[in-house]
Amino acid sequence: MKCSVIILNWNGAEMLRTYLPSVVANTADAEVIVADNGSTDNSLDVLAHEFPTVKTILLDRNYGFAEGYNRAIDQVDSEYVVLLNSDVETPEGWLRPLLEYMDAHPKVAAVQPKIRSWRKRAYFEHAGAAGGYLNALGYPYCRGRRVWGVEQDKGQYDTVVNIDWTTGACMCVRTQVYKDLGGLDASFFAHMEEIDLCWRMRNKGWKLACVPQSMVYHLGGGSLSYDNPRKAYLNHRNNLLMIYKNKQHPYGVLFVRFFLDYAAACVYLLQGHPKSCKAVFEARRDYKRMRKAY
Repeated sequence: MKCSVIILNWNGAEMLRTYLPSVVANTADAEVIVADNGSTDNSLDVLAHEFPTVKTILLDRNYGFAEGYNRAIDQVDSEYVVLLNSDVETPEGWLRPLLEYMDAHPKVAAVQPKIRSWRKRAYFEHAGAAGGYLNALGYPYCRGRRVWGVEQDKGQYDTVVNIDWTTGACMCVRTQVYKDLGGLDASFFAHMEEIDLCWRMRNKGWKLACVPQSMVYHLGGGSLSYDNPRKAYLNHRNNLLMIYKNKQHPYGVLFVRFFLDYAAACVYLLQGHPKSCKAVFEARRDYKRMRKAY
């Protein structure tokens, strides 16, 4: 099989009912696989009775986004694999431009489509938009995504461009490159793990691209809402770990980030989110503990 599209599921039976039909109907160029991360709801019954043609990989517990995908991808031998969130709707013909670009550009390790919002379909979606970048301080940003919102898609980003990272909401990657680099960092559990992987790819000389001739619709916030303290914790902790792991001479940036992180904690507190404020302190504490492993 040339390509496997893998959807990681955890207690997402209703997500499967809503979004999987479009993937099954519009993915003629690949096999569709649902890797179940030890769900305790009726996900397996839904898959067995409503999607009998979809291949399943059953994991014994919830390994998180990173290790869940690692274990699933370890069981496939396709040339390409697509990491596709369970809350993504795929229109007809969405996959072909990604595969054609990968075939034509052997130096490119991974690509993403244009990501639009499932709710506001004319607008980009926060997680990936039209391609991801990193600024000098290690903060991720995207074409089509502003600080406090997203842009309407008016064709302003319809050119293929090299980018710094591809979104984990829909990432098409060379399977062997993924495996050679050890896949997603399981210690991240979730959030920023795809950016870390892409940084490692670039450090090895690979390129990444956004191919906007392909487009999908992403609900976003399907696992953790944007104001969830757990999300704040994972984003702050994993971003620091990613910088420490991948950036040459990272200590100047990390020194500045020390002050910016605590400024962010103050903002959370002033906005009435004390749990998110606390999450920043916990993230910095665990970053210091975990970085020793690298």
